[in-house]
Amino acid sequence: MPDPDGRPEASLPAPRLELLPVAGLPEIRPGDDLGALLAAAAPDLRTGDVLVVTSKVVSKAEGALLSAGPDEDREALRQRAIAAESTEVLARRGATVIARTRHGFVLASAGVDASNVHPDEVALLPVDPDASARALRRRIGDITGLDVAVVVSDTFGRPWRTGLTDVALGAAGLPPTLDLRGQTDSYGVPLEMTETAVIDAIAAAADLVKGKLGNVAAAVVRGLADLVTPADGPGAAALVRAAETDMFARGSREAYADGTRDAVRRRRTIRTFADVPVDPEAIRRAVGAAVTAPAPHHSTPWRFLVLREQREPLLEAMRARWERDLRADGFSDEQIARRVARGDVLRRAPEVVVPLLDHAAFHSYPDADRAAAEHRMFLVAMGAAVENLLVSLAADDVGSCWVSSTLFCPDTVREMLDLDERYEPCGAVAIGHPAAMPEPRPPRNPDEFLSWR
Repeated sequence: MPDPDGRPEASLPAPRLELLPVAGLPEIRPGDDLGALLAAAAPDLRTGDVLVVTSKVVSKAEGALLSAGPDEDREALRQRAIAAESTEVLARRGATVIARTRHGFVLASAGVDASNVHPDEVALLPVDPDASARALRRRIGDITGLDVAVVVSDTFGRPWRTGLTDVALGAAGLPPTLDLRGQTDSYGVPLEMTETAVIDAIAAAADLVKGKLGNVAAAVVRGLADLVTPADGPGAAALVRAAETDMFARGSREAYADGTRDAVRRRRTIRTFADVPVDPEAIRRAVGAAVTAPAPHHSTPWRFLVLREQREPLLEAMRARWERDLRADGFSDEQIARRVARGDVLRRAPEVVVPLLDHAAFHSYPDADRAAAEHRMFLVAMGAAVENLLVSLAADDVGSCWVSSTLFCPDTVREMLDLDERYEPCGAVAIGHPAAMPEPRPPRNPDEFLSWR
């Protein structure tokens, strides 16, 4: 029973629980009276019950939704929402982002969800889930005259564990934890660290009878009346560990930094590839990384061509051009053969990407020196973009080899690929899974390349 301050005794709950799905909720839209809809859908509610409500329907009712712009696809909208909802990115692997939200929650995609919402929308987390739980509790109490507790839940992944489970984002009418510290177990041993996250346990239990596929957004947990308190209580915010006391928050940031540095170290020139196709999404991610490089004039002067049917005709034309140029320079047939063979990596690679520099972004200058400097400035930006591309591929365990060949015959490339004069080919990138992992890179002392002035 609760003590005079409204707090329950630190004891285990009753051994018998009932989990009752709340079916029949309509599609929730902004402005709907969610409390009234829940009360109508769960006519058998009793005082002392705990009503667990999925955060998605709370977000919908409260209008915590974003809609795509006229020319924006769902994924672009989702990424924009993740960036807006994140206060800190702690880890990233491929398209998966683990971020801290303004609530203090650490979870995938900052809680942004594209499931069970309209195709042009994404759902955000409720602005204040504890306030949402308190408002639902009040509304249901006003309608039914019952004193029920409310938990707003959402699905979280867990470090070191496979699979998802529901946890409490908001709560009203329940203690967030049962603090057993200072008590003794059945052998008389003092409990020093046992503080049970009771509202998380309730959220996880309720999820056994609801879920995304069953379209059941709420459930009643019965049998915990001894835990239900007259006061709303501190809510689920009490379970959010402050970043400065989180033993793993810094580790996550360091792991993210180490992972980034490791991807840079793993970026090696690979010339022999396994006969394994490359996931097109890895190329898309790499191009996405490439176009984050700095560029002059706030421009995006990069384009990337993935060669398929046009690869062989282009390589044949480039080989003929290269042989003609080398012969004109006085090279022997043997020397020409050796040099031309170096370009065969583009034939062997599962994929070939040609980076293009778009001269439309250039500013025009009347004198040759400044025009040349403008060109060099953009070439440096292109180098940064290509390096981002190669590092991103390495992060996905995909090998690459940047080859300069197209730089020496830009007119041939433009003719074969039917490109406008504004596009300048900047080499080519052979892409594929390495046939064998390269030897570790010999260490290089940065002090040999560094000076301070």
